[in-house]
Amino acid sequence: MDGSDPADASDAAPSPPDVEVPDALADVVDADTGEGELERTIGLVGGLAIGIGTMIGAGIFVFPGLAAENAGPAAAVSFAIGAVVALLVALPAAELATAMPRSGGGYFFISRGLGTAPGAVVGLGLWLGLVFASAFYLVGLGSYAGQVFLEAGIALPVDPAVPLGVAFGVGLTALSLFGTENTAALQNAIVIVLLVILTLFLSYGSLDALGVFGAESVPERFFPPGGALPVLQTAALVFTSYLGFAQVATVAGDIKEPSRNLPLAMVGSVVVVGVFYVVTIFVATSAFGSARLGEFGETAMVEVAREFVGFPGALAIVIAGLLATFSSANASILSASRAVYAVSRDDLIPEAASRINLAYGTPHVALGLAGGPIVALAATGQVELLAEVASFLHLVMYGLICVALVRLRRERPDWYAPAFRCPAGVAVAGVGGVASFALIAFMQPASIGVGVAIMVAAYGWYRYYATDVELRGDF
Repeated sequence: MDGSDPADASDAAPSPPDVEVPDALADVVDADTGEGELERTIGLVGGLAIGIGTMIGAGIFVFPGLAAENAGPAAAVSFAIGAVVALLVALPAAELATAMPRSGGGYFFISRGLGTAPGAVVGLGLWLGLVFASAFYLVGLGSYAGQVFLEAGIALPVDPAVPLGVAFGVGLTALSLFGTENTAALQNAIVIVLLVILTLFLSYGSLDALGVFGAESVPERFFPPGGALPVLQTAALVFTSYLGFAQVATVAGDIKEPSRNLPLAMVGSVVVVGVFYVVTIFVATSAFGSARLGEFGETAMVEVAREFVGFPGALAIVIAGLLATFSSANASILSASRAVYAVSRDDLIPEAASRINLAYGTPHVALGLAGGPIVALAATGQVELLAEVASFLHLVMYGLICVALVRLRRERPDWYAPAFRCPAGVAVAGVGGVASFALIAFMQPASIGVGVAIMVAAYGWYRYYATDVELRGDF
């Protein structure tokens, strides 16, 4: 798909005849930086696997019970709102990514498009946003791992979700140290198995909910008593489910053929998981009332599967939930380390953080700076707070990504030559930016407070450490 339109044609910079220029530019940058550069080892399937694997874990296996408790069956609308906002940002981000195919994703786009101060706030915020998101995924992973003991009839003296999540965090950080080939290969296998299980389960569940296999249920009231407000609040909570497409851009320095693979992976992953989310809420709220579904918490989908096909269904979803939350945590830890790597390469934090392990081609110091805080936050077990703070920090970044695209389209610097152009780019970016900032208003005050504190601290660090760094247009 070309992606251009008449409105964009007038402000487009002249395109060189070789459509692979952005990739060639990335190769030149890679070669010029010497032996410390990351290897490009992730293809289109790997990029889709990072995006889909990250998003599908939280949206399907952790959030249905929490979302249904807050918004009832209208939680499906909450997920749809999140998907629309994500698409409005994914399209501009895909354009920026093909112009600047480097590790760092949204941070890199904003720092080069808007300047060092916004870039520092977003870069440090992206690092910590991914830390919060990874910790959230690890708690979900621990919940499903603990469900294995319950299904086996083994009673444990304590809730194993948090200790198991911490243990997985340590293990996944160590795994990422030994190369992105290992991480990407594992991610691909997990996502393929996961999608097969989910497709079969949701197909059966949808037919059952419509009365094909069982008795057709009487639908409960679709919108909750509070009307649109709980739906929008739930959309703000579950937006963490849509962080995966941005994580594809965050590992752009590892992506092969970025001019082709980045847009396809980013937009395609949002579309695929958005459909899965809406169908999941339809199936789950048809199996149980929203209030009862909410009582099951993070492992509500296990009980939905048990309702449909008994123990075999519950076991299949436990396995799928383990795979999904594992892939989410796996991809997020990788992306968090790349965010640290990117800000260090730009001298916003000490350059020691961007050191590359020459044996494996991975940023081992950055992995430590990501993995350590992730494990510490996972130990708190605060699921909703972790999810909303991650959403807050990413929504700020998404809004500024849209602002960066508008500015670059208007200024048309010589170096800005994207291989993919967002349809109606300025209009889409404008709506995407407003929607991103507006969704923050529906978060809980505690989550907003933590997010604002992180941004203030990031700006304070910039004023202390990096005021002499100039990044705008440096590419």
